[in-house]
Amino acid sequence: MIRTFEMNKTQVSYADKSEFCRILSAAVVSKRFCEDLLANPLKAVVAGYSGEKFNLHKDQTALLASIQVSSLSEFAAQLA
Repeated sequence: MIRTFEMNKTQVSYADKSEFCRILSAAVVSKRFCEDLLANPLKAVVAGYSGEKFNLHKDQTALLASIQVSSLSEFAAQLA
């Protein structure tokens, strides 16, 4: 069974949130990926990290494209 969370009137499954966790984890361990993510989130995620690709739904991609912040903590807050 997949747990779901109520997010901004949209159901987001736990499995979907795991991709955001992977993105944040990559940003924590790689200064370069973090800088790329903050400069252009969509481009950084499409490029992937260390050979890994991120599998996002269309609505998640749209959310990433709308994020404009200057710190990883602000970025994480926008995903929550």
